[in-house]
This record gives sequence, C-alpha cells and structure tokens, in this order.
Amino acid sequence: MALWLFRAGRSGEYESKFLNDQKVYLTWDQLDVNLTKFTDRSELVSYFMNDYEAEKLGRARNWAGQVWPIAHEMSKGDWIILPSKLKSAIHIGRITGDYEFDKGRGNPYYHSREVEWFATDIPRINFDQDLLYSFGAFMTVCRISRNDAERRIKAMAANHWLTPNGNAYIDPTQSDRDEEENLFDLEEYANDAIAKYIIQKFKGHGMTRIVEAILKAKGFTTYMSPEGPDKGVDILAAPGSLGFGEPKICVQVKTSDTPVDRPTLDQLIGTMHNFKASHGLLVSWSGFKSTVDKEIASQFFNVRLWDQRAIINELLDNYDALEADIKAEIPLKRAWILAGTE
Repeated sequence: MALWLFRAGRSGEYESKFLNDQKVYLTWDQLDVNLTKFTDRSELVSYFMNDYEAEKLGRARNWAGQVWPIAHEMSKGDWIILPSKLKSAIHIGRITGDYEFDKGRGNPYYHSREVEWFATDIPRINFDQDLLYSFGAFMTVCRISRNDAERRIKAMAANHWLTPNGNAYIDPTQSDRDEEENLFDLEEYANDAIAKYIIQKFKGHGMTRIVEAILKAKGFTTYMSPEGPDKGVDILAAPGSLGFGEPKICVQVKTSDTPVDRPTLDQLIGTMHNFKASHGLLVSWSGFKSTVDKEIASQFFNVRLWDQRAIINELLDNYDALEADIKAEIPLKRAWILAGTE
C-alpha cells in the first residue's frame, strides 16, 4: 500500500466534488489527453514541452512527476491523503478503481480514480508535525513515504485517528531523499506549529480565554463564564464600552478531540434565545461534522463557526491588539517570505 497526497485545487475549490463523487480528479487545466498513451515518463515530459507550453525543461519534468502517477503508479488499495483547504482537517480514502479518462466530463475533470473516503474531517492537530510537513507539499500529487508514514497512519486508523504513544519515527537520512516532499507550504507548517502550541497550553477553559481575548481585540465588551458548568454559554459579547451595542453574541467553545455534531449547534441556538442574543459563535478546535456544515447557509445570518484554522487566523489578524498577558503566553513574531510561484 502506498500513500498519495492529492490536492483539490489551490483553494480547495474541488474538495466537495472529490468527496461527493467518491473520486479523485487530476484537475490539471486543459489536459485533455489520455495518459495511458504515454508508455514512458520521458514521453510525457516531451508532451509538456512541445504541446503544453511548459517552456522550461525543469517545469515539464515537475509537471510530469505529478501527472504520471494517477495513470501509471497508483494502485487499487493505495490510500489518498486529502488535506482540506476549507477547514483544519484531513480526509483519507482508499483507491477502489482504475485510472479513467473521460473527455465528456469537461475541464478539469478528464482524469480520475474512484475512491472510498472512509475517514473524513480528521482534525489536523491529531497528526504529528512531521506528517503535517509532508501533507504541506506544494505538489498537486505526490507520494508520501518519509518517516515510516504508512505504518504510522495505519496505526492512527486503528486508534480512532489519534496518535498512539511511541508512534513517531523520524529518520534524518530521509530529509533530502525525496525532492517532491521538500517543496512545502511554509505558512501551513507555521500555523500547524502554532496550533500544537496553543492546544497544549490552552485546552479546555484556556481556549475560552483566547476566544474572549480575540473578541476584545475586535472591540467587543465580554462576559466570560467561570470555569466549570457553563449552562450552554462560555462568553457573552457585544460592542461598546458597556456591551450594550449590537450584535449581541452567545459564544460556545469546544476543545474535544472529535468534530462537533449538530446537537451542539442546536443547543447554541436555544441558548441564544434564552439570553436574548441576536447571534451565536460556535467555536470547535477539532472542527465540525458534515451535519453542522450543512446548516451553514440556513444559519448564515445567525451563527458563525470557528474551527482551528479560523481561530488561528483571527489570532494572527488581531494579534497586535491583544492584551499583553495573552501575547506573553503566545509569543509570536512576524516573518516575511516570498509568495510561492512555481
């Protein structure tokens, strides 16, 4: 069994189609040629140079390295790792079908394989940092092999997608072995490191402190329930120096190891009514199950959802305005890097 990293678009725009269709698609723009016609990778490199306007040989080789596997290297039973760009989660599936080329599907869905998505919405925080490093490769498609990744992810699958004790294995001799895995998303990697630090220091009521600090930085006056039973509300917030402005918000904060389900959302909506709040904010470090995601549209004018990714984005966006004690507990500094190009 091999592990393959797949991306569902630069911004996750194809993610829902991947999951709903039970497939992975090689979403390479206007690549309307059957890949089985190429019997050697060098032929595919030549195609990219001569017919696809790669212009540079290195670029053509890079593209061929990502396109070749779906038709020639992947096998039934291999596992697909699909990092979500829409939430702080990982989806994992098993390849169940052969390579398919169907020009009738239209661009960019010509190339596909059937996949059984047997584990979706696994919180990123459950994975060791070196695995997340590999998941952050910039490639649209690449094989994940370093640091005994296959055995470790299988062990997680057998342990309810939690990392077993002693599961980590880092082989320094592999650090430069696979060029494909060295090209990674530095921003995602940094966010994962921040996430690991935060959940270690602020799980439980500590996370409520962070959310309250963010709301204060955004100009809200807040009331935070003391640690212990919260009667369905962790924070009350409203604009203005006295908190008499609009919107009035009820906030519920969860830091469990599993995504939040629909009953928690329903409870928050009921709590909003009890506290005469106009809006609700449901915060779940481990994200939300699909039963909650399906309610996003119907609750758009009433409720907002923050998962791990949203919490960190809000923390970074409002960091300069946070109170000094929170900044002292989460010491961050800005770093400037060139945006990824090729």
